[in-house]
Amino acid sequence: QVQLVESGGGTVQAGGSLRLSCAVSGSIFSINVMGWYRQAPGKQRELVAAVRSDETTKYADSVKGRFTISRDNAKSMVTLQMNRLKPEDTGVYYCNAEVEGPRGEVWYVFDWGQGTQVTVSS
Repeated sequence: QVQLVESGGGTVQAGGSLRLSCAVSGSIFSINVMGWYRQAPGKQRELVAAVRSDETTKYADSVKGRFTISRDNAKSMVTLQMNRLKPEDTGVYYCNAEVEGPRGEVWYVFDWGQGTQVTVSS
């Protein structure tokens, strides 16, 4: 069973930076979309950034220009560089792979990992 291990979270002041890493225990060569998601207290989990196998990326509007997602298929790793952090970026960050279901819905490929906590103080 493939496992996802997220790391790199912590507590930083607003304006600071963090680099998150996601280690996947299996190969991600055949995975089209890998993403980073976050869940803020009392809110639903949301997509923050995604990277396709052709390296094209997409970002939530709230993080565009501040976050950068990348993947290393050879190492089965996905990273998220987060700059100019804001208090509203606080939450637990998870990685996963997603596919599109027959009705356009999002299906997540792997069981969710433990996530890594990011706390941004003002």
